[in-house]
Amino acid sequence: MNFHQLHIFYTVSERGSFSAAAQTLHMTQPAVTMQVQALEDYFGAKLFDRSSKKIMLSEAGRTLLPFALRSIQLMRETDQAMAAFTHMLEGRLLLGASLTIGEYVLPRLLGPFGKAYPHISIMMKVMNTSQLLEEIHKHQLNFGLIEAPVSHPDMMIEPVMGDELKLIVPREHPLAGKDEVTLAEALEHPFVLREQGSGTRRVMEEQLLVKGLDPGAMRVVMELGSTGAVKSAVEAGLGLTIISTSSVKHEVALGLLKIVNIADASFKRQFYAIHLKSTLLPISAVTFLTFLRDRAGDL
Repeated sequence: MNFHQLHIFYTVSERGSFSAAAQTLHMTQPAVTMQVQALEDYFGAKLFDRSSKKIMLSEAGRTLLPFALRSIQLMRETDQAMAAFTHMLEGRLLLGASLTIGEYVLPRLLGPFGKAYPHISIMMKVMNTSQLLEEIHKHQLNFGLIEAPVSHPDMMIEPVMGDELKLIVPREHPLAGKDEVTLAEALEHPFVLREQGSGTRRVMEEQLLVKGLDPGAMRVVMELGSTGAVKSAVEAGLGLTIISTSSVKHEVALGLLKIVNIADASFKRQFYAIHLKSTLLPISAVTFLTFLRDRAGDL
């Protein structure tokens, strides 16, 4: 028995067929079948009942499953623990990121990562969460980074770094002269927001509900599909917004926009990494995620 066989067994049980597991593991179906049979020979017990169209775990298989899962989790933890000592990695990382992360957060970290690991090349796609999940499922991406947690039976999700949304106002706005306002003061003014369903919009609306406020009561004069468009509209004086402070550093430095604290509300959130449960990330990907966690405070 070895870890590879346990990983294959777990993937077959998760995917529900030898062919689907073979596709997930980038193996041939006979190779997957052979490894499962070798595991069955080792234990002297059948791990799957193959009498129906969809294979089912036998009693022995159900007993083995949690141990197989623990072995996979232990391997992931081992990779995470050793990632800090791995300096001569090579390879290509294929990752996806939602809009705010891909456009405003990662660019500041890719340079330092490239200097620390010059032999790892990164290809990043910026897309919405549904597109990202689809590409991960098709094995076109190693993993993704998203702004809000999602529930998917085939995916593992874990927090990697924190972020905070703040009130953003134009430089000539009456609130620009204040360092802090109340939520009620802010909501007296028109807003320019990201579209419904975006991670940024969801975090803001959830916090309003916590405060007993109806998000639908906000005076929203414009909804836009990108953070860049929202910033341009606010800069033009069309309204205020609540977005990530990571996305406005350039405009704040130039004096075009002002960050104003809201005294009685906090719009904190987590960014998450997501990948297939049945796939072990390459050590280069684990190293990249470890790097993000360690450098989160530099954002």
